[in-house]
Amino acid sequence: MPLRFFIKQWLMPPGVLFLLLLAAWWWRRRRPRLAAGCFVLGLGGLWLMSLPLVVQQGARVLETEPALGVDDWSKLATRADAIVVLGAGRERGDPAWGGADQPTFLALERMRYGAQLAKASGLPVLTSGGLHYGTPPSEAQLMADRLQADFDVKVSWREEASRTTWENAELSAKILQPLGKKRVVVVTQAWHMQRSRWSFERAGFEVVPAPVGFLGRDHARPFAGLLPESRAMWQSGQLLNEVAGLVGYRLFY
Repeated sequence: MPLRFFIKQWLMPPGVLFLLLLAAWWWRRRRPRLAAGCFVLGLGGLWLMSLPLVVQQGARVLETEPALGVDDWSKLATRADAIVVLGAGRERGDPAWGGADQPTFLALERMRYGAQLAKASGLPVLTSGGLHYGTPPSEAQLMADRLQADFDVKVSWREEASRTTWENAELSAKILQPLGKKRVVVVTQAWHMQRSRWSFERAGFEVVPAPVGFLGRDHARPFAGLLPESRAMWQSGQLLNEVAGLVGYRLFY
C-alpha cells in the first residue's frame, strides 16, 4: 500500500506537474526547448488546477446524475431496499474529540444526507469503508458511530473491509444480496457517482443514485473564478483522480 500510494502521488497531478518543473530546471542548459515545454506544462497545469472556474467546468463533466428531489425522499422505500453510504476517509486523533479518529468532512456530508434520506424513507442503512490507515476503527464503524450519536440513525450493517469503490460494491453485495436486498440508494459525492453507480450495478444491484456535494454549480467567486485558490487545487485533484478511476475501472474491471 505505501508503495502504491507513493507511485500514485507522483503520477497524478499535482505530483507529476512538480516533476515537470523539476525536469525543466534539470534540462535548462542541455535541452532548453524541452525544458521550456516542461516548464509551460508544469506551471500551466498548476495554474489551471488552482482556478475555481476550471473546477466548476470539470465537475460538470463528471456530475451526470441529477440530485434527488426533496419530495422524492419519502418515496424511496418504494424504489429501494436499503441505503448505502460510502466512506471518504478519516481524520486521525482529533484532540477536540478526546483523540478519537473522526470521519472526514466529505464523509460527514454523505452521512448527513444519508441520515436525512433514512429518516424520510424509513430504509435501513449500510455504511461501507475499510481500514483507511490499516488500523482500526474502520471508516464504516466511524460513520456508524457518528450517525447514531449525531443524527440518531441506527446503522443496520457495516461493510468494513473495502479499500476502493469497486470493493465497496462487491463487499456490500455479499452482505445485502443474501438478504434479498438488491435495490440500493447509493450516497456519495456527485462527482464520484458515475464510478459508484457503475461498480454497484456490476455487483448486481439496481441503483438509485443519491449524489451530494455538487461542484459544478455557480462557483460564486469574484473575477469569474480566474484567481488561484488553494481549495480549488485540492478539488481539481479530486476530479482528476476520479477521471483516472473511471478510465481504470473500465480497463481493469
